[in-house]
Amino acid sequence: MTEDFDLIIVGSGSGNSIPEHLAGWRIAIVERGVFGGTCLNHGCIPSKMFVLPADVAETVRHGFRLGVAAHVDAVDWAGIRDRVFGLIDPISAGGEDYRAHRSPGVTLLRGTARFVADRTFEVDGLDGSTRTITAPKVLLAAGARPVIPNIPGLADVRHHTSDSIMRLEHFPPRLGIIGGGFIAVEMGHVFSGLGSKVTIFNRSTALLRHHDHDISARFTEVFSHRVDFRGGCLPDRIEHRDHTIVVHAQGATFEFDELLVATGRTPNSDLLDARRGGLDLHPDGRVVVDDTLATSSDGVWAVGDLANHFQLKHLANAEAKVAFWNLAHPDEPRTIDHRVVPSAVFSDPQVATVGLSEAEAAMMGIDVKIGRRDYGGTAYGWALIDEHSFAKVLVDAHTDLIVGAHIIGPQAATLIQPLIQAMQFGLTATRMAHDVMYIHPALTEVVENALIDAVG
Repeated sequence: MTEDFDLIIVGSGSGNSIPEHLAGWRIAIVERGVFGGTCLNHGCIPSKMFVLPADVAETVRHGFRLGVAAHVDAVDWAGIRDRVFGLIDPISAGGEDYRAHRSPGVTLLRGTARFVADRTFEVDGLDGSTRTITAPKVLLAAGARPVIPNIPGLADVRHHTSDSIMRLEHFPPRLGIIGGGFIAVEMGHVFSGLGSKVTIFNRSTALLRHHDHDISARFTEVFSHRVDFRGGCLPDRIEHRDHTIVVHAQGATFEFDELLVATGRTPNSDLLDARRGGLDLHPDGRVVVDDTLATSSDGVWAVGDLANHFQLKHLANAEAKVAFWNLAHPDEPRTIDHRVVPSAVFSDPQVATVGLSEAEAAMMGIDVKIGRRDYGGTAYGWALIDEHSFAKVLVDAHTDLIVGAHIIGPQAATLIQPLIQAMQFGLTATRMAHDVMYIHPALTEVVENALIDAVG
């Protein structure tokens, strides 16, 4: 027996943000994992709640540079962990209870949805049941999951991904991390900041290698003073020895109490059996969508990590708004613009970026003027005694528009915001440099100075 709905939503992250204009629709939400999606449960929100205590610990340790001698007496890992998830877990449970019992017109199905025909799914329930559901409209927001590399022995040893590393029962004195992207360096900051000896193994010789080269190079330089960074080095073999995890790499042996695998994430399109639903896929498994978020299958839209490569919650939310509007208003379609998508890495140093890198601009044949200024060239930078941080802006030499911005250093995720606004609303770099007042002395002056450096 097939159950009919007006709309099927697969995924309870951004897909759970059902707008009011769908009131009265019969909607099925299918969720295979924890309710609320990656960001809420084991992504951006809990990770940043762990980052803050690590920031505090690092600030204390380096207070002597400002003339304040202090030290970290102890770190209550269990207390930090329980405070974080004591807040998050009830939010997840409350959201699930609301959708399951108090959300009119919504049916929550717990299980894995697989296409069996166009806009028709078989749902293998967590309780062992099987249901077949269909609808004229479908929103896919099924996200992505961690990639586990094929390293000899890895499958046989205790290891963690971003899904589990923050829920460790005991704090690891020695932590090994495989990977060099944002998850690796954020968790590297958390655990090294709280007192763990961290070793990072990475295929590339640089950390954050997909960022602008200057940012990646500076981050690698600075972060390597905090962790044992093994660039150009992946484990050859991993094994258990008693209660210790032993990593063999390039002729050396490393011993750890815990191991984090942070080598990327893969879209869940395979779990959906997406091709059977008539969906075109990119080579990496992402669902192909147009600028309205429509897929190659009529009546099906896809958003978030399942469809874009950014893996950012704020983008998934923005895409969900567009997709929800379009599936209800096919004659008034809205579009999403991926040219101005900001992101941040909440490590130490912090990194924020938007738009093109210098290499990407060159590849696209865009003639750019580059402005770069150090934090240390501003009054607030003097106060910080900052020797490493900088802001970099890329300005189209012909249009005077900002096409990229990159900041590394304290408050980078906040400092980049005026540049995001300028790019979104088409404000020229010259106007941003000369027609706006920047508070003195504040770190925003580094943004002002970088713009002046670019346009004069």
